[in-house]
Amino acid sequence: MCAAILLAAVTAAPARADTADTAAGAGTADLFASGPHGVGWALKDTGPAAAQGVRFRGLSAVGRNAAWVAGSRGTVLRTGDGGRSWQDVSPPGAVAEGLELRDIEAFDARRAVALSTGEGAASRILRTEDGGATWTEAFRNPDPRAFYDCLAFFDSRHGLAVSDPVDGRFRVLATDDGGRAWRVLPDAGMPQALPGEAGFAAGGQCLVTSGPRDVWLATGGGPAARVMHSADRGLTWRAADSTVPAGDPARGAFALAFRDRTSGLAVGGDYRTGLPSPLAAARSADGGRTWTQAAAPPPAYRSGVAWYPYGRTVAPAVGPTGTDVTPDAGRSRRPLDGGSFDTVGCAADGGCWAAGEKGRVARLEPRR
Repeated sequence: MCAAILLAAVTAAPARADTADTAAGAGTADLFASGPHGVGWALKDTGPAAAQGVRFRGLSAVGRNAAWVAGSRGTVLRTGDGGRSWQDVSPPGAVAEGLELRDIEAFDARRAVALSTGEGAASRILRTEDGGATWTEAFRNPDPRAFYDCLAFFDSRHGLAVSDPVDGRFRVLATDDGGRAWRVLPDAGMPQALPGEAGFAAGGQCLVTSGPRDVWLATGGGPAARVMHSADRGLTWRAADSTVPAGDPARGAFALAFRDRTSGLAVGGDYRTGLPSPLAAARSADGGRTWTQAAAPPPAYRSGVAWYPYGRTVAPAVGPTGTDVTPDAGRSRRPLDGGSFDTVGCAADGGCWAAGEKGRVARLEPRR
C-alpha cells in the first residue's frame, strides 16, 4: 500500500480497538520505516520565529491540522491548517520579559495553558480561552527555591505542574478548573529526592498522564534516573529506578510517554553536545513499577517521545541528532529521519508534530 493511502487509513476515525490494533500494527510499522515509501518530517515555515532563532520546546498536538508551539522569547504560535500558516499569539508580557515557555497544553483551537520555567518568579502559568488573543496569568511562583519544569492535564479541568525539589521533595501544583487557579499539594506522599535529583525542562514531557488519575514524573541529575508514579492525581507517589543512565547533572530520563496505565516509554541520556548517551531508552509494562532496557536503544540523547495512536507498538522519539522510532513497543529503535527536534506529540487522529531549535516545526507526512 502506498504511503499516502496507508497514512490516510491509519489516521481515519479509529475502528474497534482490538481488531483495529491488530490489523493496523504491521502496516503502521511499515509506514514508519525509513525510505521513499514511508513517512518523514515535513518542515513548516514559522516565519519570523525561524528568522529570530526561537527554540520551541513546548508542543501540543491538537490534531492533524491543529497544533500549538511555545518557546523562547515568550513566543507562542498556533496553526489550524496543517502548518501552512501560523498565527503569532504570544502573550505580550511573556514577550516583553523574554520568558522561556517550555511547555504548553492545548485543549482545542481556543483554550491552552502555557508554562514558563526558571527560578522564582520566572516560573509562571498563563492561560487563554480565545485562541491566544488574550492571556491571563494564573500562577506566578513566589518561592525563589522552586523551578517548575513541566505541566500535564488529565482532562480539560484537572492538571498538575511540577517543580524541582524544595525542602527535599518535588513540589507539585494542582488545578481543577482548567488552569484558572493553582494550589500547592501536600508533599507528605512524595518520596525524598535523591542528592542532585531534578526534572528536565527540555521538551515538556517530564510529567505525563494517562486516564483520569495516573501521572508519571521523570527525573535525572542524581545517582539514579527515576520514574515516579501517582495513581491519585499527585497526592501520593511511588518511585522506581529506570535503566536510563544518570549520575551527572546533565544525564537522566528526560521524557516519558504512557499509552495507557501500564505501557510506558522513557528516553533521555546526556544532553551535552557530542557526549555519548548509551542505554538512553527504557520500557515498562507494569505502569512504571519496573523498567527494562531497550535491546537496541537510540544512538544519542533523546528529549521527546510519543506513542502513535494506531498499531499500539509504534512511537517516535526525537533529539538534536534526529528521530528514531520503535516498531515493537520500546524493545528496539531504528532511524526514521534527520534534523534537530526537542519535542514530539501525536494527536488522537494520528497527526504527529515535532518542534525544536531555530523555529523548526514539522508534521509527519508521506515522503515525496
